[in-house]
Amino acid sequence: MFPPDLFMDIHVVKTAADWSVNTLVVPLAGNKVFIVDPGCSEVFNDEDVVVSFLKEHNYEPVAIVLTHGHFDHVIGLPVLKKAFPELPIAIHNLDKDFIGKNSISLQNSVLAANGWVRFLRYVTNLPEPDFLLEDRKTLNEILSLKSSDKDLCDALAEWQVLHTPGHSRGSVCLYNESKSVLISGDTIFYRARGRTDMTGGSKTRIMDSIGFLDMYCKKETVVYPGHDFYGFKMGENVIYDY
Repeated sequence: MFPPDLFMDIHVVKTAADWSVNTLVVPLAGNKVFIVDPGCSEVFNDEDVVVSFLKEHNYEPVAIVLTHGHFDHVIGLPVLKKAFPELPIAIHNLDKDFIGKNSISLQNSVLAANGWVRFLRYVTNLPEPDFLLEDRKTLNEILSLKSSDKDLCDALAEWQVLHTPGHSRGSVCLYNESKSVLISGDTIFYRARGRTDMTGGSKTRIMDSIGFLDMYCKKETVVYPGHDFYGFKMGENVIYDY
C-alpha cells in the first residue's frame, strides 16, 4: 500500500514472517545508519536479510534502537551482534529485562500467555543493552558516540526519544521534527493502536500516549510503525479503539 523508501529514504526491511515486522534502516550521514527493531531470525527463515541489505548498500550501522522488548522486535539481536560485534544496543530502562542474560523470564511471560513458547529459545540469553533510552533525550545524547564526525552527531541529534508506555512499560517512539517523521513502534499503527493485553500493557497508558503524540507531533508527520502499513500521516490517521 505504501511503497518503500518514499519518505526521507528510510528503508523498511520486512521480517518475522506472519508478524510482518518493519525492521527499519534509518540513514544518518554518509553511509552511517541506525537499525530499529531487528526481527530477523532463523526461525522465520530470514536470518540474513538485514545484514545482506546493509552489505548490499554499503551501510555502516552505528546502533540498534529498540522501540520495546517484545520477542518479534528483538529476536534478530544475536544475528546483528554476530555480524557487528561492537554495535551498541539501546532500549528503555523499563523494558531492558526483555533482553540480556535474564531475558527468559519476561519473554516467557509474553510467549507462554500467547501460546508461542516455541520461540522462547530464540530470545533466551540475548545480548545485554549498552544504553538506556530516556524520554525527551536525543539519540546523540544517549549513545554518546565518540566520533569526530559532526554530520553524524548532528543527524543523531535530530532524533528524539519519546516514552510512550501502554503496549509495554518501556515502549518508545522516535521523533524527527525537522524531517516530520515518527517511528512509532507498536504504539500507533495505521488506523489502530498497539495491543495492551501482554505483560506491562495498559489501555489507559497507551491512550494517554497516543493523545500526547497527537499534540506533540506535527499533523504532517509521516509514521513508520512496527508492523504492516507505513507512510501514513499523523493528522490523517484515525485510531479505532478496541
